[in-house]
Amino acid sequence: MSLTRIVQGSMGLGVLLLSISSAFAAPIPPAATVCTSCHMPTGMGLPNMAPMIAGKNAEYLTRQIDLFIAGGRSDPLMTPMAGLISDPKKKAEAINYFASLSAPEIKNPEHRGDHAIIDDPARKLVYQGDWNRNIPACSTCHGASGIGVQDFPRLATQHPDYLEEQLKAWKNKTRSGDHNDVMGSIARQLTDTEITQLSQYFANVK
Repeated sequence: MSLTRIVQGSMGLGVLLLSISSAFAAPIPPAATVCTSCHMPTGMGLPNMAPMIAGKNAEYLTRQIDLFIAGGRSDPLMTPMAGLISDPKKKAEAINYFASLSAPEIKNPEHRGDHAIIDDPARKLVYQGDWNRNIPACSTCHGASGIGVQDFPRLATQHPDYLEEQLKAWKNKTRSGDHNDVMGSIARQLTDTEITQLSQYFANVK
């Protein structure tokens, strides 16, 4: 059956099919194809391999690529891949593509202060922090439900293995590059159990 007949028979289904067709037909910039084998054309990444980068702030992504190129961050896969787009034009092309993609929608983001009493330990850290250990609420910087604020990256719906790996890297001082070591100083106050709980919390935000 032709697409035309489907559209004529069911306009709603036809529009859906045309939208899907258009999405897959959208060209991927050549520089971005370097990244799609791990981060996927959708920017959603793969568990235990690559994080979701769809919709991330372009300035944040640029800074992370620059850190990999300069050695401020190190990863056996990302370091050489970043080198392949070190040319400013290629880097901007790849980054702008992934920044333009849509991340999963969070329909009812929770804001700091929405609830005064929170029993879940991870959620409590997210929205209230722990000032006895100088840990601010995660949402102070990363926004409601961790959806990201400007160059503070999105944590919501990120792969939990990646979140845990990065928090432990900050804690163990194997990742750096944050302004005034803000994330490092916070991560070093967290227990490994708290890191796992936070990673699972943000991964499962809906």
